[in-house]
Amino acid sequence: MKNIVIIGGGVGGTLVSNYLSHKLKEEIREGKTKITLISDRDKQLYEPGLLYMIFNRMEEGELFKELTYLLDPMIDLKIERATKIVADENYVETEKGRYDYDYLVIATGSRIVPEEVPGLVEGGHWFYNVEGARRLRDELARFKGGKIVVSIMGIPHKCPVAPIEVTFMLHDFFKLHRLRDKVEILYTYPINRVFTLENVTEVVVEYFNERGIKYKTFFNPIEVDAKNKKIITLEGEEEPYDLLIAIPPHKGSQLIIDSGLGDRDGWVPTDRYTLKVEGYDNIYAVGDATNLPVSKAGSVAHFEAEVISENIAAQIKGLPPTARYFGKAMCFIEMGFDLGTYIWFDYETPPKLVKPNKFIHWSKIAYNRLYWLTARGVL
Repeated sequence: MKNIVIIGGGVGGTLVSNYLSHKLKEEIREGKTKITLISDRDKQLYEPGLLYMIFNRMEEGELFKELTYLLDPMIDLKIERATKIVADENYVETEKGRYDYDYLVIATGSRIVPEEVPGLVEGGHWFYNVEGARRLRDELARFKGGKIVVSIMGIPHKCPVAPIEVTFMLHDFFKLHRLRDKVEILYTYPINRVFTLENVTEVVVEYFNERGIKYKTFFNPIEVDAKNKKIITLEGEEEPYDLLIAIPPHKGSQLIIDSGLGDRDGWVPTDRYTLKVEGYDNIYAVGDATNLPVSKAGSVAHFEAEVISENIAAQIKGLPPTARYFGKAMCFIEMGFDLGTYIWFDYETPPKLVKPNKFIHWSKIAYNRLYWLTARGVL
């Protein structure tokens, strides 16, 4: 029997599992192949929904689904915390046991580490996990005026366009509540423009200027003075704020660091085309876990999952694994409560940005409702 083990119950892990169960259904029924998904949580979180939750545009309960609902019944789900990957001996240790594998898929995602910026935990807010989104939602509901700073405190981070989206949505939120003239919004970015991609920067700056949103570049926070409400930067600036919305530093899973499979920040060295973990022919990495120069976004995990599942299935069937990933990424960008655009690109195609319009915004809202079909491998 061929054992496939997948670690991680996020979008990448569930998609690879479901795609493989579909491609290998005969082999599974005949007892020749087994798919095991190991997850430390029994529910999946729809992370893009956190952005809407802070403005009360999605409820917390809408953001979760049981893994038993999302996964094909032929997949063996283990709700356990993986503690170590012993790659040279082809097994995974968990808090409850050991799982040998012929093929391993690492879908361990990324995590925020706000504690790595001194003072951020005490002095800032964020929406990159549920607890943070709850706190920020309540704070925004109470906020009646002052200076809001949206500050990116580390690259890479999940959903690269989310800081832009929250900034535009803040504008519309306070305009809706007739408080926009009492709220100053400042967006900061670590490099010499407001986003890594130049054509996105051009459009964003145009809309920032139209909406009276201020921005600063070459802005690299190293400390938050929570008592005096100031951000201290590497460049020697001290930026005051009344409300700080931070995009905290991100790292890969502690499991990857403990297993010696990642770099110092826990990102897994991954071949950009085959998605195999460097140095191993039977281990793949998907989604946020990789060190690839692509967005840490759900669409990337989706496109990568297709390649990984096709190649593992081919190998089990005795066929050549010829599928390749070419860096495909596609991201919606909300530019307020009723305007949106999207961008797509790959390793060889420069980024293309669609003119912002209301139809794309409503397409994104519709996708929020349809996402669970994607996780099930249907859409």
